[in-house]
Formats: sequence, C-alpha cells, structure tokens
Amino acid sequence: MISDFAILDRMTALADSTRSRLLLVLERHECTVTELCTVLQLPQSTVSRHLKVLADEGLVGSRQEGTSRYYRMSRDRVDPGAQRLWRIVREQISESAAADQDTHRLQSVLSRRRERSHEFFSGAAAEWDRLRTELFGRRSDLVGLMGLVDDRWTVGDLGCGTGQLTEVIAPFVERVVAIDSSEAMLGSAKKRLAGVRNVRLRRGELENLPVADDSLDAALLFLVLHYLPEPALAIAEAARVVRPGGRILVVDMMPHDHAEYRQTMGHVWQGFGEETVTEWFAAEQLEGARYHALPADAEAKGPALFSASARVPEAAPLAGYAARMTVAAADGDVAIPFPKTA
Repeated sequence: MISDFAILDRMTALADSTRSRLLLVLERHECTVTELCTVLQLPQSTVSRHLKVLADEGLVGSRQEGTSRYYRMSRDRVDPGAQRLWRIVREQISESAAADQDTHRLQSVLSRRRERSHEFFSGAAAEWDRLRTELFGRRSDLVGLMGLVDDRWTVGDLGCGTGQLTEVIAPFVERVVAIDSSEAMLGSAKKRLAGVRNVRLRRGELENLPVADDSLDAALLFLVLHYLPEPALAIAEAARVVRPGGRILVVDMMPHDHAEYRQTMGHVWQGFGEETVTEWFAAEQLEGARYHALPADAEAKGPALFSASARVPEAAPLAGYAARMTVAAADGDVAIPFPKTA
C-alpha cells in the first residue's frame, strides 16, 4: 500500500490533463521527446517538464538509444495503488477529443519510423548481405538458429576435434558429450572449453563409442567421416547411442577430385554422394533421411559440403550392425550412463 502523502502525489501527477495524455501514449509506445511534441502539439520545454514530474513519481522510465532517449510508462515500477488511480484516469482521458487527436498523430509518427526503415532497405538491398556480414560476421544467422534446439537435449559431438562446434552448441543444450580419438585434438578442445560446465570430453573411436545405448538426443558428425576407414560403422554407432526419436546429423564433403588430400591431410575418402549416405541410414533403419548440398562459401577453397540427417525410429531396436560392440575400458575410458531426456 502507498502512504496517504504518496497517494496525494500520485493524484497530483495524474490530475493534469497533459500528463495524462502523455501517459496514455507512453503506456503502449516508446517515444522520444521530439515525437511526443509532435503527438501532443506542444513545445519541447513543456513536454520535458511534464515528463520530469511523471519520472519523479516513478510513472515513466527512459532508456538511451544512440543519441536519442526513449520514454515509456514504467509498468513494472508502478505500485498497485497508482495503477488503480491510473485505470480511473485512463478511462476518462481516453474518451476525450484530445486523446483521439493524439492517437491519430501518433500513427503518423510511427508511420514515419517505418518509412525511414523502408528507405534504408530500398537503398541497401543490393549491399545488404555484405553490410550484415561486415556488422555481424558470416556465422551470425547460423549460430542464432541454435536457439531452435531443445534445451533439454544431450548432444554428442562425435569427432569433436578442437571443440569448435561443441563451443557453439553448448550454451543451447543441457549437455554436450564431445568425443575424439586424438589426444592432441582433445587437448586443444580442453583449452577452448575451459570453464564450460555442461561439456564432457571423452577419448574414443567413433566406431566404438564410449557412450551408453540410447543416451543422446542427437549426434553430430561434422567433417569427420572422410577420415574413417569404415564410415558406416560410425553411423551404426551413432544410431546405437541416440535414443528412439532422436536425430543424427552429418556434414561432410561431396564427391570431389582432390586426391592430394589423402597425402596432405590424411583423408581416407574423397567425399560421399547422396546414394552412399542414404544407404548407411537405411542399413540402420533410420527414418526421414535427407541429403542437401550446402551453399558454397565464396571464400572457401575446398570441396562443396552436404548436410544429411535422419531420425532413429521410435519403436523396435535397430537391425543394422547386429553385433553391437561393447564399450571398451581401454585407456581408462568407460561408458557414460547419461539418463534419457524427455
């Protein structure tokens, strides 16, 4: 409850018709002083004086946006008593002719805001991709899409390398299990991910994962299958550790002619076509298989990439890779008994 003196102050603040008209506008819209002058057709000094009274009573707040300051009614700071008073005043002032005129002029102000945006995009359309890249980087839109991932998920980054992908997805999920066979790569990942509390690094082969059955919600294999002697076994292992209804996502190179990669970068395979990848998925009875060529990056010098995904069936154990390998305890690695997530 507000005190007797405080309620009188609120009544004084709300008793002035100009301040009530200001609040009526600011209840639903943020406006600058200049915009409010246009809406109420009052000089800047008058609008500023009334805004100060409303701000002193905690009825209006403001924020700085570049060189402009925007004002709005402080709904979260207005106490219940003042809210009741405002509802009574609003009912009266909203029916006045002055308020109707304010609403009409406000629409014009808001339309001018939209026009300024439209004018910018009309002139910048041809350069927009370049401008956005310069401002936010090439990966801003892709990283933002991580917000679509279920935050209850446990995700496996299979063949995590230095942990670049793990670092991107970790803030959006409950847990990331990052696995690689290279101690050197895991060492780099450990440095990169220092302080990230929801990541577990494990050393292991992708054809024999140190992870329990049905313990992941999704498995990611990014640019790793072309290093494996038997990529199909890695897909089978991914199908084993992903729960029914979970997803497997593969990103790798499309077929190419760069045979020198075998010598210079240790590649075993020169990319994979759609038929090959979908056969791997079919062998594990995975559902909803998709294969898409990814847009080429103008700055990239390597082969084109593809994205392929499939879903583990909701029912019945997988038929492929029938003799599932038991997780080895070599090098101190053990299966990770993560509980399933909803």
